[in-house]
Amino acid sequence: MPQRGVFVITGLPATGKTTLARALARALGAPLIAKDRIKEPLLDVFGVESRAASRRLSDASFAVLFALAAEQLVLVDAVVLEGNFRPGEHEPDFRALLAPHALQSCAQVLCRIPEPLRQARLQARTADSSRHPGHRDAVWAAAAALDGDAFLDLPGPRLVHDGGTSDPVPACALIHSLANRHLV
Repeated sequence: MPQRGVFVITGLPATGKTTLARALARALGAPLIAKDRIKEPLLDVFGVESRAASRRLSDASFAVLFALAAEQLVLVDAVVLEGNFRPGEHEPDFRALLAPHALQSCAQVLCRIPEPLRQARLQARTADSSRHPGHRDAVWAAAAALDGDAFLDLPGPRLVHDGGTSDPVPACALIHSLANRHLV
């Protein structure tokens, strides 16, 4: 029987969130909704002139992510959500998502890596032609801002994942095990 619940993969840019989220969604047989997969087409259509414009597109992307997650939870019992969720800001959205489905908590995974490795990844992204420049990776690399490197204030199991490892499978097994014991 597939796992039931909301699985949140969060952390700073370039910490391995997408790699882990894809592996977890596969392992759970659950849909993955990733903020950047929503933001990139918006960047293509609207472009981004400033940091404020990029933030507005991120806000719109998160709004779409939560709307899609709510729809998926009507259809299936589990969803994996990936993005650089903002502690102190996104908790009401998660509570609104959980309540109609009688879910009391969600499993959170905070991806972290050593800052020098994260900076190297961000620098490499600036040269990656497949990565949309609207993500502003160069800005992230220039400013070592660590806002968002924290769990959301939500009930449920929490796990810190070393996104510097190449194999996310052991983390997926641990997340699944924790969730089996704690998610309602």
